[in-house]
Amino acid sequence: MTERDIPDSWSRASEREPDQNKRLSRTEKFGETEPFDSPATGSTSKSVKRRKKNHTEGLPINSNSKETAQLSSTSGKWPRWIKSWTLWLVLLMLVPGSVGFLAMAMLLKLPSAPNCPSIFWPLASASVRLHCAQLAASKQTVNDLLQAIALVKQLPSNHPLHEEIDRFMEEWSRDILKLADESFQTGNLDEAIATARKIPEDVAAYKLVNEQIDKWQSIWAKAEATYNGAIDQVKERNWQSAFMLSAKMLRVDNQYWAGTKYDQLNRLIATAREDGDKLGKAESLANSKVVDNLLEAIKLAESIGQESYIYQKAQEAIPAFGRKMLELAQAKLDKQDADEALNIARQIPESAKLQSETDDFIAIADAKRSAWIGDVSGLEAAIAEAQQIDPSRPVYNEAQQLIARWQLEIEDVANLEKARIFASQGTVPNLTAAIAQAQLIPASNPRGTEARQEMGRWEAQVETIEDQPYLERAEQIAVFDDINSLQNAIAQASEIRRGRALYPQAQKKIRTWVGKIQRIQDQPYLDQAQELAQSGNLTAAISAAQQIASSGRALSKEAQAAINDWEAQIRTTENWKKAQEVGAAGTPEALVEAIRLADRVSNNSVLRMDANQAIDQWSQQLLEIARSQGQSDIPRGIDIAKSIPRGSAAYSSAQEQIRAWQESLNPQPEPQPQPQTQTQPESLPFPQSTTNGQ
Repeated sequence: MTERDIPDSWSRASEREPDQNKRLSRTEKFGETEPFDSPATGSTSKSVKRRKKNHTEGLPINSNSKETAQLSSTSGKWPRWIKSWTLWLVLLMLVPGSVGFLAMAMLLKLPSAPNCPSIFWPLASASVRLHCAQLAASKQTVNDLLQAIALVKQLPSNHPLHEEIDRFMEEWSRDILKLADESFQTGNLDEAIATARKIPEDVAAYKLVNEQIDKWQSIWAKAEATYNGAIDQVKERNWQSAFMLSAKMLRVDNQYWAGTKYDQLNRLIATAREDGDKLGKAESLANSKVVDNLLEAIKLAESIGQESYIYQKAQEAIPAFGRKMLELAQAKLDKQDADEALNIARQIPESAKLQSETDDFIAIADAKRSAWIGDVSGLEAAIAEAQQIDPSRPVYNEAQQLIARWQLEIEDVANLEKARIFASQGTVPNLTAAIAQAQLIPASNPRGTEARQEMGRWEAQVETIEDQPYLERAEQIAVFDDINSLQNAIAQASEIRRGRALYPQAQKKIRTWVGKIQRIQDQPYLDQAQELAQSGNLTAAISAAQQIASSGRALSKEAQAAINDWEAQIRTTENWKKAQEVGAAGTPEALVEAIRLADRVSNNSVLRMDANQAIDQWSQQLLEIARSQGQSDIPRGIDIAKSIPRGSAAYSSAQEQIRAWQESLNPQPEPQPQPQTQTQPESLPFPQSTTNGQ
């Protein structure tokens, strides 16, 4: 900034200008020039000095006249343009006008302003301070506004410009707060607070500083809390809550949080949601407990980048997915499917961070697979593999237990192989020898269970060989199907004792033969009962068959079925007789009851046709009674007609009669005539309704 002080000799220099102009005109008249130096500038200048200078370089007017005369005398005549009156008229107008313009410009020239950077401030006046402060404040920067306040705040409180200075200082303080607020709006809270605290404490406007800072901090804290809350919801994959919190950012009174951070948060939520969907899909695949799905789940979790807020959860999920694969492999191993177990375990990726556990599992599974071959060489190979497991590994103790078991099993396997060789001969002595050899294996040994199973199978073979002749002889005796033969067959099969291999088969044969004996014994009594029933003596037939039905013997179910049929026939006959007796009364109530009883006659009974004819006849009588009653009492006639059963011959006629009676009781209203177009409403009466007594 370059400013100049106003010269004190501004008025005196202005007064001397007319005299100078006069001298200038006289000098020009005689062909001389007298130029001026420009007045000196600066805060300490007091006067304008003039210096005269003779210009010897320029040609005077007189000399020009002499040369012109000489030229004219030599040429013999004046140049033609010199004689032009138009040229001289233009010159007479331009020269005085130019002189006047220069004189007016010098009169109107403003005094120079003070040079603020070079002022010695202890001696500067209040007006100069205020002027320079205003110049500094006009730049609207924090430092310049602070400089402006510093220039004027040192003036005493009784100074005439004190009120104006206070007004300016408050205005400049507010300008500083505005600049600080701009920093706050752009997201620089610390810078905004630092800027606001630069306002001097002894300035009256300083009371606004703490208030403004508190407001900023409150807005910032609420915005941060909302933002962090949304981030927490994102981490928990609560997308709806996260978006609701992000919407609150738009209402924050800060452009940085409502704009930049809001957009950043929305992008973050959208990205996290995509990653969350990936992780959700991965978790869904993992829940299926299928190896291929678990591998796909791990790939999806690995595809989530480190910049995502779901990254940590994805990284935590990968080992969980890998552990599920390890659990599937263990399940296969528990089912002695070592090949599939090893196949699953070897597919677990390194990103699952289960490499050491996987290696231990593979080592144990390899050893067990060798042991499950079942022979001595396989067990020896399994022991060798298990011995390679380092003592520092977690599965070392399990490996040592397996080694001890397999060492015992080697001896058991040898005994089992020898027993199987004996049993392969298939004779009772060889099978007995095989059982004795297998008994050498203690039940607590690893192959104890297998040995007991083999012994049970061989014992069953021995029992079958021993008992098969009894069963075969029993079947041969039972071929004659008479009571004595069947009883002898039962006695022969009963030689097979409970708990032996052929006992269930023998008992099944015995039950069949006992049933045949019971049928032979009870069939005459059942035939006699059926003969009684055919003769019509159903009561005697039921009594004869009752003993068989309650005995629980072979024909008891058949006898009970016959009894049920005969009892139904008795009930049918009784219902039919009672219906005939009731219907003979001829009253509406008696006819309705007779129809009900007749309808209970079984469809399989020979009386059903008679019952149907009676029902039609009684229905017709009911219709005639209803019509007769309806001549004097229509509601009573309707009630009687309604009692006629569906499916009877008179049912359709009864329904038509009921409709006719109901129409007579509730006639339909006559259609109301439409009013004609009334051209003269006052001359036509309004039509009155004639229906329903109106």
